[in-house]
Amino acid sequence: MSDPSVSARRHEYKPLFKFIRNAFPNQGVIPLHEPRFSALDKQYVNEAIDSTFVSSVGAFVDRFERQIAEYTGAGYAVAAVNGTAALHLALVLCDVQPGDEVITQALTFVATGAAILYCRANPVMVDVDKDSLGMSAEALRNWLENNARKEGGVAVNQATGAVIKACVPVHVFGHPCRVDQIRDICQEWGIRLVEDASESLGSFCKGRHTGTFGDMGVFSFNGNKVVTTGGGGVIVTNNERLAKRAKFLSTTAKQPHPYEFFHPELGYNYRLPNLNAALGCAQLEQLEGFIEAKRELAHAYRDFFNQAGMPVAFVEEPLESRSNYWLNAILVSSEQEKTALLEAALEESVQMRPVWRLLHELPMFEGCAHDGLTASIELSRRLVNLPSSVVQKR
Repeated sequence: MSDPSVSARRHEYKPLFKFIRNAFPNQGVIPLHEPRFSALDKQYVNEAIDSTFVSSVGAFVDRFERQIAEYTGAGYAVAAVNGTAALHLALVLCDVQPGDEVITQALTFVATGAAILYCRANPVMVDVDKDSLGMSAEALRNWLENNARKEGGVAVNQATGAVIKACVPVHVFGHPCRVDQIRDICQEWGIRLVEDASESLGSFCKGRHTGTFGDMGVFSFNGNKVVTTGGGGVIVTNNERLAKRAKFLSTTAKQPHPYEFFHPELGYNYRLPNLNAALGCAQLEQLEGFIEAKRELAHAYRDFFNQAGMPVAFVEEPLESRSNYWLNAILVSSEQEKTALLEAALEESVQMRPVWRLLHELPMFEGCAHDGLTASIELSRRLVNLPSSVVQKR
């Protein structure tokens, strides 16, 4: 039997469910975010199959990297098997060593923190801005001024003596964080900046594409992203040396030779297969259409909530930015209201999701340093993601 409070909320949110059903007609279960495929996607994948180059070597891999670099305005792009692998490799390229510290945020998908642990480094988590959901530049500066010192051109944690090697802010749900301010702070303190732009392909901060402000940026092409390769990622950078090093390490550190197999150091089997890259090339050709549709959906959601009089706040793109609105989000009045809405949506066969569990609440990050995370905790209690797939033209 249904909880009476859930049934009551279901009635209150009936106009929202009706709006969603109208936006995504003729669907049983309405997914949170599903990919969109066309005849072009099938054409390119078939071309990759016909070429017999379906693994980590092939023309589509090179083409995909060029397209990403051109679209984002980055000097170089190096494709990887997924976004997590790309993020791990980026931290390796920053020379993150066991015992080093990496500053990030707790409000993010687990992969952000996992990549730091792969390096056997220690995450330090600072708070986010409520409007962007991304790392707060003010929180970053405050933590550094209260906990670190500059020593020999690098930042050192005064309490642990560890080098603070890198900083990984996240552009959450495609909304650009104040990465220009974060970049300036990192440069001041001698900290490498790696943007976790996994969710923000097509998003711009002050006219510049996310992922291009730091030493490196990382994008994901998982099946639930705006553009998908099935599974894939990419590192973008303006540093030629880092790009060459990324490609070398991602291909098992194999030294080029017509037939010999010599690996002078430990590398990673992180390259993107040509078959996946073929799908990615086709998807990129449709990217602006996808983003236009997603922004139209976001604006429709915004207008709906402005007129509906519901006690919710729609999460809009920050000032001086363009968001791809990968996932639309609302802030409800309380944690109890969040649970009631999620349960009601489940009964309506509409997929809604809470934000991820904050990193410092997960077992593998227990005991990690953080700054209290006041805004992050409040957001995690109230945030709900709404169905956000590209709406197909009728």
